Amino acid sequence: MTDHTPALRAFDAAISKAKTADEAFTALQDLARAVVGAKLFTVMLVDMQAELSRRAYTSDPVSYPVSGTKPLNYGPWFDIVHGQRQFFVANTIEDIAKLLFDHELINQLGCQSVVNAPIIIKDELVGCMNMLDVAHHYTPERLQAIRDVLLIPAKLAVLVARG
Repeated sequence: MTDHTPALRAFDAAISKAKTADEAFTALQDLARAVVGAKLFTVMLVDMQAELSRRAYTSDPVSYPVSGTKPLNYGPWFDIVHGQRQFFVANTIEDIAKLLFDHELINQLGCQSVVNAPIIIKDELVGCMNMLDVAHHYTPERLQAIRDVLLIPAKLAVLVARG
């Protein structure tokens, strides 16, 4: 079992000083990269009542810029992440292509695996933490580390980002 204490301490120090959404999500990104790795890291926030989502943070603003709001895209991915409140995991570009329209760009960035982890606060989906890396990167051990180490910090980062 990997000791994530140094990464958690670094996250604690960064989130304690965070005054902006970017600072909060950068702290979360740094933690995610230290714990499980992520070539590409983004955070989507959702407003379920308005049925809108927006990319609130990105590690690659050229390929995946922070965006304005867009209508929620209901479908199989949404059913997994929102309906079932489960991770969407795809460890090959072929599996990503089945559900994500931007699979070609993802592949061009050297990413062939993805985990979309729902962020739930007050029993409501408020966002999704998205981590992408090379093929077969998100092993069962890494998925468990996301559950055990990253989900609570993701909630904290969203709360700090909201102000």
